[in-house]
Amino acid sequence: MKQSLRIKLGQLAARLDELNGLLGAPDVTVDLDRYRALSKEHSDIGSVVERFREFELAEADLATANELADDPSMRAFAEEEKAAAQMRIDALESELQAALLPKDPNDERNVFVEIRAGTGGDESGLFAGSLLRMYVRYAERHRWQTEIVSASNGDMGGYKEAILRIVGDGAYSKLKFESGGHRVQRVPETEAQGRIHTSACTVAVMPEADPLADIAINPTEIRIDTFRASGAGGQHINKTDSAVRITHLPTGLVVECQDDRSQHRNRAQAMSVLASRLLDRQRQERHSKEAAHRKSLIGSGDRSERIRTYNFPQGRVTDHRINLTLYKIDAIMDGELDEIVTALAQEFQAEQLAALAGEPM
Repeated sequence: MKQSLRIKLGQLAARLDELNGLLGAPDVTVDLDRYRALSKEHSDIGSVVERFREFELAEADLATANELADDPSMRAFAEEEKAAAQMRIDALESELQAALLPKDPNDERNVFVEIRAGTGGDESGLFAGSLLRMYVRYAERHRWQTEIVSASNGDMGGYKEAILRIVGDGAYSKLKFESGGHRVQRVPETEAQGRIHTSACTVAVMPEADPLADIAINPTEIRIDTFRASGAGGQHINKTDSAVRITHLPTGLVVECQDDRSQHRNRAQAMSVLASRLLDRQRQERHSKEAAHRKSLIGSGDRSERIRTYNFPQGRVTDHRINLTLYKIDAIMDGELDEIVTALAQEFQAEQLAALAGEPM
């Protein structure tokens, strides 16, 4: 184990002893907020320290087995003990490294998935529709709820832009690596000569923000406009100004919501999207500063960065960040994203572990 990791674990063990003393004090419950904070910290580090103590015990067992190996009559037994101790050490070291990784506070949040058609004209809009369906099907496989917050239809089908809200435990942890440029190579239905066209869409995945707790939006810095919703929706939606457009004046961000018949609900939904965009903007700025110090294996999450190619003639999907190619494009477009999602998460964890251990990137 790296000395830096051992020092961190030793500090946690000392802190746990300190917490045991604080929580055992007779007046600990006088300040309930402090008591809850101490209890949570104790819960967070308790299992890590327990694993560390098991690791130290396994190291002691290995040292004892090495001493026994000097005795010819005990050598066979000692070799078995050494192998068993080393196996425990390796397993516990991996668990401890993973436990020390920083937790993403947004992992358990719901998400907004914004899909925008890019280069490629009508074919890009059709691909945006394909991506929207892919994420909806993925959410359904995980028994998550979905709703289209807003959508701008393409001229020949699909979408110029669509915002999908996904509600489910761990939604952000699964989808956070989907942000970036998605490229498609296929023969459009309108292509008479069977030529392969290349087009692209951008995807932005943002954790759903709490407008009150996560980010402060100054009411004087937003302009709210109402208008009549367009498209299908029945008589009521066409006769009332139920649609809402919110403009954040300092950044120029604009959010429209017209999915609901209620202006009040559309306004609340639009504010939620705006808060999430602003929070994501802050996260991107922090990420850019961090990326200046070390290269990210997963990529910067820049909207313009091409992260994945969907090649229909070859039946393959390639994620360029981890050089993963899968030849099952139909299944992936039907929402079978788990293999890609898991591989991205594992690569990101490997990057974090390398940084934690002080290894060169």
